[in-house]
Amino acid sequence: MTNETFSRRKLLALTGAAFAAPTVLRAQAIDPLVRADDMTRRNMSSFISQNWQDHFDSLGRVTILADTYSRALHYWNADGSDYRLYPTSVPRTDELTRRGYTEVVRKKVGPTWTPTANMRKEDPSLPTFMPAGEGNPLGTHALYLSWPAYLIHGTHDTRKIGRRSSSGCIGLYNRMIAELFEITPIGAQVRLL
Repeated sequence: MTNETFSRRKLLALTGAAFAAPTVLRAQAIDPLVRADDMTRRNMSSFISQNWQDHFDSLGRVTILADTYSRALHYWNADGSDYRLYPTSVPRTDELTRRGYTEVVRKKVGPTWTPTANMRKEDPSLPTFMPAGEGNPLGTHALYLSWPAYLIHGTHDTRKIGRRSSSGCIGLYNRMIAELFEITPIGAQVRLL
């Protein structure tokens, strides 16, 4: 009788473990030693590839396409020989999303942040001004667009990348905005899609 009970228990335990194994494997945390560029490379397959010809009449200058649907920023240099793709955060809602053509009018290392009146109305706990630094939501670098209060900037909160999380801006990992900042001149043409 004892061997039969043990066998049933063992069978039930093994059956339960077999059903739970896939769930446990999916629930494993991301290895903290995995580099951000490795994670980005894995997510690249979800981006929708774009051709500059589908959005601009010509190059002739640096061109940026921020695709809010696939949450990716596409970069082409002036002659199209250098193409880069970056994962981004995008506006939380369609109402916050401005679409159309603009250009880079200013660049800033260590941007300061002044929340808009609408941001402070939505969240009264926001400061009226935040200096550059670790807690600043604009990250380490910012490209200011010709539309007031719309930027392409970094973020210290890397959980936002790949999500609808901004108040209208396009956010990149700090390492990636630093790279984009170096290769993007004032006057670069930009389209938000």
